[in-house]
Amino acid sequence: MRSTIIVFLALLGTACQSAAPAAPAESPGSQTPSSWAYGGTTGPEHWGKLAKEYAACQAGRHQSPIDLKPQTAAPLDKKDFSVSYHSTHVTVINNGHTVQATPPAGVGQTVSFMGEAFNLAQFHFHHPSEHTVTGQSFPMELHLVNTNAAGNITVVGVFIQEGAENTALASLFSKLPAEGAAAVATNIDIQRLLPQNQTALTYSGSLTTPPCSEQVNWVVMESPIEMSKNQIAAFAKLFPDNHRPVQELNDRTIKKIQ
Repeated sequence: MRSTIIVFLALLGTACQSAAPAAPAESPGSQTPSSWAYGGTTGPEHWGKLAKEYAACQAGRHQSPIDLKPQTAAPLDKKDFSVSYHSTHVTVINNGHTVQATPPAGVGQTVSFMGEAFNLAQFHFHHPSEHTVTGQSFPMELHLVNTNAAGNITVVGVFIQEGAENTALASLFSKLPAEGAAAVATNIDIQRLLPQNQTALTYSGSLTTPPCSEQVNWVVMESPIEMSKNQIAAFAKLFPDNHRPVQELNDRTIKKIQ
């Protein structure tokens, strides 16, 4: 697992920092070792053939995202998952694949999953959602990427539906940076990016962009948060489609934290 994380970190470039020793990102800002996209000849169906480092995108059997089915999920004790996020300064970039916000190192943004502690490395957005629920997609999906010193990753996924303006994200979405633009600084209360009802679906999956490394813990909140039509449109203007289609479940089990 450590080797896959090292490859992944090499894709990031120097634009990002994190609460971990180095920050993974699902959407790398560089074009190394091979460029990829969300459509055309370098789109998701071709990722596994673009570079040997991306082989898991095609050959992996525990890939993400997936279609989540809450009605068949096995129960998991709530004590196996907890989140402790708070307000903090973040640095926001457009890396060509998403808008990504990175908190400073060592500020205590933590997740506990199955007895392991993880630090928030960064969060970013997809339009439309990558995961689906019983075949239903959402306008957007937020991914909060958390890492630990052993190189393990837990991603907290949050669906976004159209509704009221999201005031927690207002400062970020009022000045979304264009690709190649200078980084933007703002303050975000990260705890407010989670729904009040934290019932969640969890499974073992992968990164949803190259190199598609597996053994990633996914915790996807069942309840969505809201963003306004204008906020969603602002992101869609930059990224009309930056989602990977759902992958086969294969031999995996989905569990429910409640």
